[in-house]
Amino acid sequence: MTAARVEMIRQRLQAQLQPTALNVIDDSHLHAGHASAGGAGHFTVQIVADCFAGKTLIQRHRLVYSAVDDLMPSEIHALSIQAKTPTELK
Repeated sequence: MTAARVEMIRQRLQAQLQPTALNVIDDSHLHAGHASAGGAGHFTVQIVADCFAGKTLIQRHRLVYSAVDDLMPSEIHALSIQAKTPTELK
């Protein structure tokens, strides 16, 4: 199921934010026994996209969350987000 969740997250982010780089990491194993997760997973999203230009950190995170909001809380319990523009990588 975790590979399917990673793919669902990846597809939504690709479609809505058109990133130039995207890495979705399943960190659920680090939170084993986290009762409040209810079977949903913990993920790290590393994303680079032009749409983040001129946006604050909170605005960038809101863009990511809005792309996957239908997966929360059933599939996603927690996201760690690293959102950058292509120029911030240089």
